[in-house]
Amino acid sequence: MEIEVCAFSVEWCRDARRAGVRRVELCAGLHEGGLTPPAAQVMMARRLPGIELHVMIRPRGGDFLYSDLEFEQMKEDIRFVKSRGADGVVLGILRADGSVDTGRTRELVEIAAPLPVTFHRAFDMTRDLYRSLEEVTRCGCARVLTSGGRARAEEGVEVLRELARRAAGRVKIMAGSGVHAGNVGLLAATGVAAVHLSGRGVRDSGMRFRNAAVSMGGVPGIPEYEASFCDVSRVAAVVAALGLEADGEGAALARV
Repeated sequence: MEIEVCAFSVEWCRDARRAGVRRVELCAGLHEGGLTPPAAQVMMARRLPGIELHVMIRPRGGDFLYSDLEFEQMKEDIRFVKSRGADGVVLGILRADGSVDTGRTRELVEIAAPLPVTFHRAFDMTRDLYRSLEEVTRCGCARVLTSGGRARAEEGVEVLRELARRAAGRVKIMAGSGVHAGNVGLLAATGVAAVHLSGRGVRDSGMRFRNAAVSMGGVPGIPEYEASFCDVSRVAAVVAALGLEADGEGAALARV
């Protein structure tokens, strides 16, 4: 069983490693579900020791129906992260009818090669998950990140079990969304190859002066004066719940 931490900063990557996880998915845009991270963040994360770095390729928030210009941006982002030593890329692209855009996905997989491609939770927004699994597999993706088409992976357990059965080793199924120490055993029992979590914690801002009249993003419910971070104890609890232990460098390794 593999564990992947969804990291939204270089510090997050570092602390995921401290918690015993080697594989990270580096993103920006926490409140948009993950966007392509800045160049400096990719380069700094790459310099961290012992990190398997997979980088989100997503030009904007919202849906996964991209314009020609956005598609060109995705291709350029893949070329950039390849040139900076990424270990893999994470992407998803759909058609307006809710199916996987197989032509564009295949093109992105070819550009990313030899890096493995994870098809992210755009998968959960498709109209037929089992058909989408076959399409993503034929496109050459190495793994699929999914909650089983539900808001939280725990709610999609039966679908995850069927996806893992149908994948049959051709592509890895990684369960994500709402994963924590209390439910990771349930998810692992479905036969998925990996689990994905952020281990997110929230801390209050150090700002003493606060202007409550201004919302920088203009989106209600997104706080201006708190910051998210990797809660090492939450991630370590998932590692422990799966019966994994750290190697000499702090990576999560299964007991033999």
